[in-house]
Amino acid sequence: MQGFVRTQRHRGLDRPAGSRGRLRVGAALAVLLAAVLLLAGCGESQDSSATSATSATRSAPTAYTDISPAELAGMLEQKDFLLINTHVPYAGEIEQTDLFLRYDHAAELVERLPADKGAKIVVYCRSDRMSRIAVEEWAKAGYTNLYNLSGGFEAWEAAGYPLLHLGRE
Repeated sequence: MQGFVRTQRHRGLDRPAGSRGRLRVGAALAVLLAAVLLLAGCGESQDSSATSATSATRSAPTAYTDISPAELAGMLEQKDFLLINTHVPYAGEIEQTDLFLRYDHAAELVERLPADKGAKIVVYCRSDRMSRIAVEEWAKAGYTNLYNLSGGFEAWEAAGYPLLHLGRE
């Protein structure tokens, strides 16, 4: 009886005893492997979108940089850029603002931007929703040196910087 292997009857199949546990382990490993591959696939799409713009899902790579109020204040000390307010309607402005371009007409107002698509441009609005829309349009038009004031002039004021109210329309 030395060569005899005890078998179990399971769903009509004869298998060596203990194979049921091995089957469970094998199935668990197969499920685990499938999950790892699925997550790896999801991770790849997340990684490629991580190079996409910072806020919301976008298919194009980020073409602008978010800056804080403190960073903008430092940049304004030696201003070498175009500062654009895109907020509609007028609700105030940061000192040294150069242009007021409506965010909802950003695509049509590209001709008001510098001809040099590498020119440094800083854009803001009240909360940064409108300015993001504008910089995305200008990025699509080929501008590559765009900055957005994160949090807009609400964040600017909250950080203790003055906002001018000149009554422009």
